Amino acid sequence: MEDQIRLNFNPQSLMVLNVILGLVMFGVSLDLKVSDFRGVFEQPRAMAVGLLAQLVFLPAVTWVLVWLWRPSPSIALGMFLVAACPGGNVSNFLTHMAGGNTSLSVSMTAVVSLVAVILTPWNFAFWAGLLPETAKAMQEVHVDFWQMFQSVLWLLLLPLVLGMLVAARASHWAARIRGPFQVFSLVAFAGFVVLALANNWSHFLRSLELIFVLVAIHNGLAFLTGYVSGWLGRLDVLDRRAVTIEVGIQNSGLGLVLIFNFFDGKGGMAIIAAWWGVWHLIAGSSLALYWSQDKRRASGAANGADGADGRA
Repeated sequence: MEDQIRLNFNPQSLMVLNVILGLVMFGVSLDLKVSDFRGVFEQPRAMAVGLLAQLVFLPAVTWVLVWLWRPSPSIALGMFLVAACPGGNVSNFLTHMAGGNTSLSVSMTAVVSLVAVILTPWNFAFWAGLLPETAKAMQEVHVDFWQMFQSVLWLLLLPLVLGMLVAARASHWAARIRGPFQVFSLVAFAGFVVLALANNWSHFLRSLELIFVLVAIHNGLAFLTGYVSGWLGRLDVLDRRAVTIEVGIQNSGLGLVLIFNFFDGKGGMAIIAAWWGVWHLIAGSSLALYWSQDKRRASGAANGADGADGRA
């Protein structure tokens, strides 16, 4: 059923979404410096584990979930595309909130956003092409992956470079606008997603139960992939938290733009990406809040022990 859905979305709305996503990425890059890319060398094991989890393990886990569940081709394509996208733009804030290694989170965001220009189209094409149903669906819409590469280049790399240039050349001005700009761009994107869902509410309701369960499981597996990767890689607690959140928070906004640019608003894909954008914030915030409470409990226990030692 989802394969036949075409969402109500016009070229003007698509242009607005492209601009909003560019603004979001520009706002994110105001926090990035060239030195953030040095994390690859300064924390090599943690970065290697994080990048493998984000770029290899998550798409592979998604393929296994699709193979076991066998959703409709458009739903499966949406899952593959979300898994192929780089990390989302709130991962650094959530990592900080969770008491994780924020510098590792920022470094992963910077590196993954850069390599996503190539790896997002490639990962999507590779994993979706391994299943006959999704391979056929891609052929039916005649996806030009060079065009997809160019689209990701403009949507990710250009705002990333511009934001970093502004932060480097006009640091005082960038520091003043960073907070308000990031809040504005994220609120604008969230508002756009809400309006898009509202305008297509009847389509969303038809698949609500399936989409809700599937996205919750998929996103849960993403967080689990990050955590287990960190555990197997013998990362410390703070690094594991950073990797977990980076892998669980995906840039579904980029996924939405690509869906409307290249898949004619294919309903199942768009609904997956839109609901993922809502759900990963709920799940990620809940996990970060839990870990932040854990951090406070540990701090309180340590202070209590120090007080007891002092009295003794």
